[in-house]
Amino acid sequence: MLATLQQLGYLSMTPIQAASLPLTLAGRDLIAQAKTGSGKTAAFTLPLLANLNPRRFAVQALVLCPTRELADQVTQEIRRLARAEDNIKTLTLCGGVPIRNQLASLAHGAHIIVGTPGRILDHLQRETLSLEALNTLVLDEADRMLDMGFAEDIAQVVAHCPKARQTLLFSATYPDGVASMAGKFMRDPQEITLTERHAATKIRQRFYEVTESERLHAVGLLLNHFRPASTLAFCNTKQQCRDLVAVLQSQGIVALELHGDLDQRDRDQVLVRFANRSCSVLVATDVAARGLDIAQLEAVINVDITPDPEVHVHRVGRTGRADEEGWAFSLASLDEMGRVGRIDVLQGGASAWHPLSELTPAADGKTLTPPMTTIQILGGRKEKIRPGDVLGALTKDLGIEGTKIGKINVNDFSTYVAVDSAIAKDALRGLNAGKVKGKSVKARLL
Repeated sequence: MLATLQQLGYLSMTPIQAASLPLTLAGRDLIAQAKTGSGKTAAFTLPLLANLNPRRFAVQALVLCPTRELADQVTQEIRRLARAEDNIKTLTLCGGVPIRNQLASLAHGAHIIVGTPGRILDHLQRETLSLEALNTLVLDEADRMLDMGFAEDIAQVVAHCPKARQTLLFSATYPDGVASMAGKFMRDPQEITLTERHAATKIRQRFYEVTESERLHAVGLLLNHFRPASTLAFCNTKQQCRDLVAVLQSQGIVALELHGDLDQRDRDQVLVRFANRSCSVLVATDVAARGLDIAQLEAVINVDITPDPEVHVHRVGRTGRADEEGWAFSLASLDEMGRVGRIDVLQGGASAWHPLSELTPAADGKTLTPPMTTIQILGGRKEKIRPGDVLGALTKDLGIEGTKIGKINVNDFSTYVAVDSAIAKDALRGLNAGKVKGKSVKARLL
């Protein structure tokens, strides 16, 4: 194995490999927070191969991935690393390709299976795949699998795995959903986080002095100057939320409001669109934003300064998560300087002030537009629609690349899918003209 690693150019360990291999080779369960490109495939492949008996022709390792593209990459890497061993067979099982060919390959047997949760579950339910001999289960990019709505499928796949197994979970971020999933199927897992979460240096704070009449206009200036793809703007009142959304929308910026007057259905749709990156700005009150954990939030804007300095710190901490960098902008009038003083005391330093005059619109003059668009499909869990069905309809039937598809949320009666804005109209036409799970569906752009 060492000779193979040398030939493949693995000359020194990446941080994730150095931190995880001593634990995983000793048989421990592991939760590792690591991004794509950090060397994590080798970090889980080496222990998986160490656990494998090549002479036993049965599935001994299963790697679950969110997309077909990732599964293909992982399979190639496993095959490269397994060159040192004799005849280890690795098979990829993903949706979006005919199941017939997979049945033939499975009939010949395999040691390692790499696949997407939906298709793996299909094979388990058809009894064309047995996991009785499994000793290693890997959940790769667990946060992305949850984003795409695979939580139930993963739980059902895990139910088919032997209890006495090693489970390795890799995730770029560590939201509550991943933590609770780990709690359900892991045995005393060791945790490795290579990134200092909530590091203060990752959040760059700037304060701007404004008059009341400039305040809402200043939000547009900030957005057009810094052009964050995703911004959470905090207002102290519901009325201020409504006013700001009206101002931003009149400038062509896709903004939505979130406050206590919204009913649950509207609130759910607003949150789906914002989490899907199909709305540039979410304007919210503190109460409405409680418990929101939005990944990849580039900026927070304090439209009003909160009277409570602890709330300010909490607002600002929504950005710069999981080693991402983030901006926090605060607009303060002369009347609010006392509040800013209390924030300075709590944060242990003076705030950095900048003039509004330094904010200039983007050189291309284009309005800020969200990268993704959300499509709502009428039909959800009650119609037995699963995320994999929607992914298959878009990738296999319509030929859309998996990289152009974002989060997929399946609710009881509706399914929401984020697609690259450039192909949204084509995807919508294709879904309305085609079928999902063999049935015609109605879809609309949100």
